[in-house]
Amino acid sequence: MRRVKASEITEVVKDLIIKANCDIPEETVVLFKEALTKEESPLGKEVLQQILLNAEIARKEKMPYCQDTGVDVIFLEVGQEVVIEGDLTEAVNEGVRRATEEGYLRASMVWDPVFERKNTKDNTPAIIHTEIVPGDRIKITVAPKGAGSENTSRLAMLKPADGWEGVRKFILETVKNAGPNACPPLTVGVGIGGNFEYCAYLAKKALLRPHGERHPDPLIAKVEEELLEDINKLGLGPMGFGGTVTAVDVKVEMYPCHIASLPVAVNIQCHASRHASAEI
Repeated sequence: MRRVKASEITEVVKDLIIKANCDIPEETVVLFKEALTKEESPLGKEVLQQILLNAEIARKEKMPYCQDTGVDVIFLEVGQEVVIEGDLTEAVNEGVRRATEEGYLRASMVWDPVFERKNTKDNTPAIIHTEIVPGDRIKITVAPKGAGSENTSRLAMLKPADGWEGVRKFILETVKNAGPNACPPLTVGVGIGGNFEYCAYLAKKALLRPHGERHPDPLIAKVEEELLEDINKLGLGPMGFGGTVTAVDVKVEMYPCHIASLPVAVNIQCHASRHASAEI
C-alpha cells in the first residue's frame, strides 16, 4: 500500500485551481482560433479576437480568465492501493480555501441556498466526485464552473419512445434557450442513460475530455459531430450577437439505463472552459 498525506492533496488542489482559472488549455485556444476562421459575422469575429486576447493576458499576468471563478468541481480517481493519511474531503476544501485567497479568486459559494444566502468567504465547500480505481496513484482534476452556463443546463427524463429524435430535440432546445446567457461559443456536455443523477454526472464529466477529441465509439463520435453542426445552425454566435459559431465542441457520454427510462442531461460550458489535472 502507498501512503499519501492529505496535506499533499491540499497543495495540488490549490495549484490546479489557480492554474485552471488563469491558464485556458491550449487545445481550447486552438479551437477558438479555428472558430475565428469559420465565423462569418464581423461582430462575431471581433468577439473571438477579444476572447483570444483575454486568454493571452490571463496566462501572462496570472489573472482569472473570467471574473466568475465558479464552483470548484473536483474529480478524484483514487487508487485502491492508496492509503490517505488524513481527511480527504477536508484536504480538498482546504486546497479550495488557499486557492481562493492566494489566487485572488472570487468567493461565490453561499451556505444557505434559499434563506440568508450567507457567503462562505472562501468558495468552500467544493463539489467532490470520487471514484475508486485500480493502482496506487491519485488523479485530481479540477473544473471551476461558472453560474452563467450552469444555470442554463437542463435534465429531462424522456420516454424510451422519444428515441434519438427526442434526445436531439431536447439538446437543441436547451442550447437555444440558453442564448447569450451562457456566454458562447460553448462546449456542450451531454449525458445519456444511467438514471436521474447519473446522467447529470456524465454530462459534467464529458466536459473534461480534451477539446477536439472525439469519443472512441464511432457512433457516438458521429453524433457529436452532427450535434455540433446542428447547434451552429442556430445562429446564436459568439456571446449571442449572432454568427456561425455558437459552439466549438460537443461531448457525449452514454451509460446503460432502465428499460422504462431515457434520462438526458445537457451541461453547457461557456467559452471559459476551465480544467486542469495532476497525478500524485
